Amino acid sequence: MRTAQLERKTAETQISLSLNLDGTGKSRIDTGCGFLDHMLTLFARHSRFDLDVQCQGDTQVDDHHTVEDIGICLGKAFDQALGDRRGINRYGSATLPMDEALILTAVDCSGRGLLVYGLEIPTEKIGTFDTELTEEFWQAFSRCANLTLHIRQLAGRNSHHIVEGAFKSAARSLRQAVAPDPAAAGEIPSTKGVL
Repeated sequence: MRTAQLERKTAETQISLSLNLDGTGKSRIDTGCGFLDHMLTLFARHSRFDLDVQCQGDTQVDDHHTVEDIGICLGKAFDQALGDRRGINRYGSATLPMDEALILTAVDCSGRGLLVYGLEIPTEKIGTFDTELTEEFWQAFSRCANLTLHIRQLAGRNSHHIVEGAFKSAARSLRQAVAPDPAAAGEIPSTKGVL
């Protein structure tokens, strides 16, 4: 089983997270940030990863530390669960419509953490959620998961639809990338022999 469990405690957040890459999309999410709960729930469903995230953060300040630290934890768990990346597809991509929004994501489980971010979210807030934290989350995740993630907005006017489309599209790209490649079972998907 490709699973990981970790805890992170700082002066700003206390996080407990478990991840199963070979799950069915079950989730139990309580971050103290309602919009992030919604995004992580649909991320689990569309990736088919089982995800449990519990967080107590300094949301009386704002949601920044909570969102970034959960991105860090999810990325580290993802990296740990993947191990040496032997036998996976390595690459995945999805173009996902969310009403008027159209989001393209592509991922390479390369061993190199990089985010190329191309969302233009028209509002500063979705409810109480600062929309700039969307980039902070994916930056932390990509860096700590040691993968390259491109997120590009092809269309969209509604902030909620744009961000939701990005989480769903990324989930489906990651699901494809980590899936076993039957033609390359047991092989490292790189000419270097290591990722």
